[in-house]
Amino acid sequence: VEKHLIPALDQVGADYEAGHAFLPQLLSAAQAAQAVFAVIQESMGEGDAVRKGKVIIATVKGDIHDIGKNIVKLMLESQNIDVIDLGVDVPAATFVQTAKEQNCQVICCSALLTTTMDVMADVVRCAKEAGIRDSVKIMVGGAVLTPEFAKEIGADFYAKDAKQSADIAKSILG
Repeated sequence: VEKHLIPALDQVGADYEAGHAFLPQLLSAAQAAQAVFAVIQESMGEGDAVRKGKVIIATVKGDIHDIGKNIVKLMLESQNIDVIDLGVDVPAATFVQTAKEQNCQVICCSALLTTTMDVMADVVRCAKEAGIRDSVKIMVGGAVLTPEFAKEIGADFYAKDAKQSADIAKSILG
C-alpha cells in the first residue's frame, strides 16, 4: 500500500491537477484502489491478534470523497485496531453519538473540500457538549487541512497521510 498504491494515487492526483488526466481517469484510479483495498482486507482476515482499541472514521457532512479515508482505515486495521467506518457525508453528531455508544477512544475525521472543514470543528464542539471530550481523541486529516487548522478547531491531532494516522492512533491506543 505504502510503496505502490499510495504513490500511484498521488501521481494520478498530480496529473489531474496539472490537467494531464481528467475526471474519468481519476474515477478509474479510485475504483481500482478500492478493489485493491477489498482484496487486501480479505487477505488480512481477523486472526488471533489482540485488538488495541476502537476508532471511528468517516468523511464529514457535505463531502463524499473517501479514497484517503479508506487508505487510513486499511492502515489502522493492519495495526489490529477495530475501525467503525461511518462512510461519507456524516454529520458531527453521528461521530459523537457513535463514539459514545461504541466506547471509541479515537474519532478520525476526513475532508477533501474546504467547504466542509468547519464540520470538524462541530465534531469537537459536539464531543464537548456530550461530555466525552476528555475520553476521546480527535484526529483530522485531508488534503485541504493543515496542522494550524487542527489546532484552531481544538482537534488533538492532524495527520498528513495514512501512515501518520496509523502511527498516531497506535500511540494513543498503546
